[in-house]
Parts: sequence; C-alpha cells; structure tokens
Amino acid sequence: MRQGETALVVETFRRALDSISARVFVSTPDTAKAMAVAYSGGLDSSALLHLAQAYAHDRGIALFAFHVHHGLSPNADVWLAHCRDACLQYRLSFDACCVTVRHGDGQGVEEAARIARYAALGEMCRLHGVPLLLTAHHQDDQAETVLLQMLRGAGLPGLSGMDEMNAAPELLGGLSPTVARPLLLVSRSALEAYAQSEGVAHVEDESNRNLHHPRNALRSEVLPLLAAHFPAYRDCLARSARHAQAAERLLEELAAQDLATCLEGKELNADRVGALSTDRIANLLRYWLADNGLRPPSTAWLHEAQTQLLDARADAQPCVILGSVALRRYRKRIVMTPAVAASEMAPVVFRWQGEASLPFPAYGGVLHFELADTGCDPGWLRAQLLRIQFRSGGGKLKLAPNRPTRSLKDHYQSLGIPAWERTRLPLVYAGESMLFAAGIGQDCRYPVVGGGVRLRWQMD
Repeated sequence: MRQGETALVVETFRRALDSISARVFVSTPDTAKAMAVAYSGGLDSSALLHLAQAYAHDRGIALFAFHVHHGLSPNADVWLAHCRDACLQYRLSFDACCVTVRHGDGQGVEEAARIARYAALGEMCRLHGVPLLLTAHHQDDQAETVLLQMLRGAGLPGLSGMDEMNAAPELLGGLSPTVARPLLLVSRSALEAYAQSEGVAHVEDESNRNLHHPRNALRSEVLPLLAAHFPAYRDCLARSARHAQAAERLLEELAAQDLATCLEGKELNADRVGALSTDRIANLLRYWLADNGLRPPSTAWLHEAQTQLLDARADAQPCVILGSVALRRYRKRIVMTPAVAASEMAPVVFRWQGEASLPFPAYGGVLHFELADTGCDPGWLRAQLLRIQFRSGGGKLKLAPNRPTRSLKDHYQSLGIPAWERTRLPLVYAGESMLFAAGIGQDCRYPVVGGGVRLRWQMD
C-alpha cells in the first residue's frame, strides 16, 4: 500500500472519530475521556485498534480493548490469548468476558451470539466507565447490510443500514454507551492493505468461510460479481443508505408531530388518528410503539391494527397483540396494555395495624390507608381479617347512604373503565363482605366515624 493510501485511511478514520468525539465528549473533562474498541482479533478490529491507539495517544484519551469469548470455535482460547498479548504489546487496558450462547425459538446461532456479544460489551463499558464503544464495521459491511435488508423486503429503517453512531440500550442494556463506527467510509480492501502496510497481526475466523450464513454467501459469491459490473457499488449503496436515513429522520419528525396531536395522556384519540392518511397512521403507530420500547412491527401487523382499531363498529372493543403488549380501543381511546390478563393468584389475607400504606407487588400496586373527614372506624378496621384479590365476577358496592347499591359492572361502565382494566383492579374484603374496589371506591355500610380511614389503591 502506498504511503498516500495509508494516510487516506488514517485521515478518513480521524475525521470521523473527531466528529463522533465532539458529540460524545461535549461536556466531558479531558482527564475523564475514555473509549473502547470491540476487539475480536480479526483483521477489521485489529486495524481499528491500531488506528485508535495512535488517535487516543495524540488526544490524551484513555483507550480500552474489550474481547468477548463465545466458545463457539475450537480456536476461541487462541483468539483470546492473541488479543491479550497484543494489548500487552500496545500497553493498552484489556478486558474479556466469556459468554454462553443460547439460541432457539427461531433464533439462529449467529443472532444469539451477536446479542450475547453486545450485552457483554455493554457490561464491560459500564464496569470501566467507558461512554464510547468503537466497532470495526466498514463500507463493505454497510453495503452487505443494505443488500440483505433489501432482500428481506425491509422498509426505510432497514435500508438505512448502520448509523455512524447511536445508542443501543436494547442490545447493550441499561445506561448504555454510544456505539460508533468510524470506518464506515473505509473499504475492507483498504483496511487489509493498511494492516499489511503497518504490520498489524490478526487471527482468522474459520466461520467466515461457512456459506450457510447469508452474509458470508453474499460476500463470497454475490459481491465479487457485483463488483465486476458495478465497481462503485459500495459508494452507491452507502449513499442510498444515507438518503434512507434522511428520509427516516423526516418520517420520525412527522410522527412526533402527529403523536403530539393525537396523544391524550398515555392514550391516543381514535378520531384524530382516523383523520390521518393510511400511511401516516402506520408511521404514527410504529413511532408510538418504538417510543414505548417495542420492536418495530411488520407491515401486515400495522395493516391489521388499523383495520381493527379504526374500522370496527363503535361499540366493539378490538384488540391487537404485539409481543408483550396489546393495543385496544375503548370508546374513542386507543390504549396500550399488557397483552395478557392479570394472572390468577391466591388471595392475600392480611391485617391492618395502622400503616399508612401496604405494598402488594404481586397485584401491581400499593394500598393506602388515609385519614378522612368520614371513613371506616380505625378500631373496627384493625380487628378485621382483610383479604385482597382480583375480581372473579359479580359483586356489589354502595358508595354513599343516599346512593343505591350497584353491581361492580354498573360502576365500571358508568366510570368508563374498560373490561381489560377491570381484571387488574383488586378488591379488598373484610371477612366475606366487599369493603373496597380499586377504581371505584369504598363501601359505606361499615362502622363510619369522623376522622376515619379511607382506602385508596395506587398502581405501580
């Protein structure tokens, strides 16, 4: 590799990392700046570590190298030893984590290993207080990602490929570091030539020759043909990814505006949602779900959700499930709830001994005992064997002497409490008689005194 080409790789890398560092370390004192390289020992991450070492030295940034031992290859121990020795030679801080890769339920080994790897990298970043994690994804990786997403029929998020930097709490967990890819504008051939020119030692992963993995098949058999007829395909696909990223940002801005218009508390106004175009409704739902930490739904699911939530008759209570949550419509509200009803559990028997509140985590909340102008006689309440449980049907409650005794169903309907919420509102009994129903109130047919006690349920 000619000196000028080596300098171009270095300059491209440094320019990208300067931009990334300016955003990540915007308010970080120079003495506290730290970053880490996800270091597998392969060519890409070895070249990245070599580049990052010089960069960190010049700018006074603490540099770490983190290695994840998957145990999937018979050479994994050799790779770990190589990485540790290289960091000793570079005089770099090194840490490694051994993980067990578990897969199933349609998840392949490759995906399971990726999830385990990022979780381990996130944990090491938190352990060492590192806010910036560098990965060795390059221009060829970007092209492969975009092509694979196209072949899977992905939408704009998939066609956007990989961002130069982003947070990934769903992969890294908790308060995650920023993940940055400063080599996205560098081709793998340029990295290979750089490593050879600089004498960067690396290991070879034999799994890269396994053509059962779609990415390996694409890299070995498809891309060489593409390069023969379209030599600039890497630049073109990277440019397409940037266009898709720009379009995705615009769609997110539009969705945020639509959400602000349609959101009432934690619920959507169904009439306002229904006034939007079909595409904007899908965009809004996708954004709302992501804003609540859920994975993007399929196009088919979005179509079904729109049909059920907006086209069902007015008195219907449609429900569409997405993983652990359900979207439901009640009257003119679209709400997000847990997908399953409250699990059946044994009632909890307890006595009140004057506490201001008692937590019932299995029931998802806290029962408060508050002083009121009129309420249950505290002495009487202390003497009762109380019981908390979920509703199993039936039940009546009288809220005031001048009001009729009504069924819980009538109370729920008059208060506009939908059926799925009723199953999560516990009841409190004194002996075999209902004393209190969460969401409704307290029965008045018990010893009442001034300065008495009234019950109140607070959900977590």
